[in-house]
Amino acid sequence: MTERLTTAALVDRAAALAQGPGRSLLGLTGPPGAGKSTLAATLADALAPRAVVVAMDGFHLSQRVLADLGRQDRKGAVDTFDDGGYAALVERLAARDEPVVYAPAFCREIEEPVAAGVAVPAEVPLVITEGNYLLARSGAWPRARSHLSEVWYVELPDDQRLERLVARHHDFGKTPEDARTWAHGSDQRNAAFVAATRSDADLVVEWSG
Repeated sequence: MTERLTTAALVDRAAALAQGPGRSLLGLTGPPGAGKSTLAATLADALAPRAVVVAMDGFHLSQRVLADLGRQDRKGAVDTFDDGGYAALVERLAARDEPVVYAPAFCREIEEPVAAGVAVPAEVPLVITEGNYLLARSGAWPRARSHLSEVWYVELPDDQRLERLVARHHDFGKTPEDARTWAHGSDQRNAAFVAATRSDADLVVEWSG
C-alpha cells in the first residue's frame, strides 16, 4: 500500500533514525524519475548537519568500461554498476570506525562517476543512500541491504515520472526526441526491474516534493 506522507512526516521518521546511539543508514529506492535524489536532499537539508547523502549512482561504471563491455546503450541497468564496490562502501559507512569515509559521486554534466566526491565524517549519525537497485536480490546488492536500517520505496504515477525523466535527459544534453526515446525505452525497462522489488521495502511512499 502506498502512503502519501508529508515532507514533515518523512523528516520526522528520518530524524528518529538519527537519534543513535550508533549510525543508521536509510535507503531510498524506486524507479528512475520517482524523486529519490530530491527527497534525499530534502531530508538531508532538514536534518543538517546530522545527515549526509551518498548516492548509488557514484558506482556507475565509466563510459570506457561500458563501451568495453558493450553495455553503453543500456547505461543505468543493474549490470552497469559496481555493486561490489557499493556494498563495500556501505559496510564501511555502517562500521563507522574511520574518521571520515569518502564516497564517489556522479556528475551528470559529464556522465561519469567522480571519486571521493562526498565526505562522510564519523560523527554524522545518519547516512541517506539512494538509487534504483537497493532492493535488488542478486549480486552484492543484498549484502549492502543488510546494513540499511530502513529502505523506502519512492514512487510516482508513470505519466508524471516519465515527464520528469524526459525533461531531465533534455536538460543534460539529449535532443527532445532522444530524451523521450531513452525515458520510454531503457529507463522503462529498468523501472520494471525495480518495481519487482517494491514488496521488499519497509515503506512505500508517493512524494511529489
